[in-house]
Amino acid sequence: VSRLFGDTVALDSVSFSVRQGEFFSIIGPSGSGKTTTVRMIAGLETPTGGTVRLFGRDVTAVPPHRRGTPMVFQSYALFPHLNIRDNVAYGLRMRGVSKPERRNRADDLLALVGLEGLGGRRPEQLSGGQQQRVALARAIATEPRVVLLDEALGALDAALRIEMQVELKRLQKELACSFIHVTHDQSEAIAMADRILVLHRGRLEQIGAPAEVFARPKTRFVAGFVGQNNLMDATPTGVTDDGLHKIRTALGEFLAKGSDGHSIVSGEPATLIVRADALRRVTPPQTPNHFKGTIAGARYSGTTVTFLVKASDGTEYRMEEPESLSHDESHTGGDQLRIGDEVLVGWDTNHAYLMQRATTH
Repeated sequence: VSRLFGDTVALDSVSFSVRQGEFFSIIGPSGSGKTTTVRMIAGLETPTGGTVRLFGRDVTAVPPHRRGTPMVFQSYALFPHLNIRDNVAYGLRMRGVSKPERRNRADDLLALVGLEGLGGRRPEQLSGGQQQRVALARAIATEPRVVLLDEALGALDAALRIEMQVELKRLQKELACSFIHVTHDQSEAIAMADRILVLHRGRLEQIGAPAEVFARPKTRFVAGFVGQNNLMDATPTGVTDDGLHKIRTALGEFLAKGSDGHSIVSGEPATLIVRADALRRVTPPQTPNHFKGTIAGARYSGTTVTFLVKASDGTEYRMEEPESLSHDESHTGGDQLRIGDEVLVGWDTNHAYLMQRATTH
């Protein structure tokens, strides 16, 4: 499908399918087209070109209320004048379900999402996490085969978001329906999704299992967006007897593996990809891949510390260490690192790989 807003291309010939019973996440930066995509599935946006099909049926011209694709929003969108039970039962009421049956179904759903006994309360009497559970119960009340989630956990605090991630995944498996989940939070998608679709500037960059997208990005954009990867401009100069690529960079000559499924042409621009947790303090000749830098910053995140290492060409690279290691004076490199310290950093050849620039967007 494609979607234009005037001269602005929101989606550019994006094509994908979601499997029955799959938790499918769509990620990308702001303006990438993720919300436009899910709104087209819901029927809230009409494609400029292409079709939307649900279970083999063309629904491109079908209005939202006839698609059976309820959407859960970040804002919850609960009716303030209705109690929780009536909010959950609203869709059933619109379908003409009897009041006793609506009540029983709503109470069963509230129990399913952990809100048993709260049906008589108003939305304002519940916490944000509880309101999100109500919105989810309302979405599944009509037993849809597809549920759409548009930044559904975005308004929750960090601890509650993690709790709701577990709850959403459990509920999706129990219901055996498809969840299509839009988020800007890549860690959220990696934690919950069976497959992830990465969008950038309205184009599909990659689709695959979380581990595949995280460990083997197919484009330079995905490599920079998913996970903490360091990207280094490189030029392949040859191949060793072991099949490793010799590369030349602004920081020296290194060795690297090729990216799966991509051929590497000597002399053509390429990108060396090194994960932040693969970069470490070294002492020659531990690895042929190393360079000198200066600690330019540090970010503590509980179990890890991410250092910014400024190289001789001015580029900053991220090095992630366990928090205990960063305070271990017996660790290679000596004392605890501080801003301004000089450091020699490197990586194992097996923990980095080369991608030809022709495959980058």
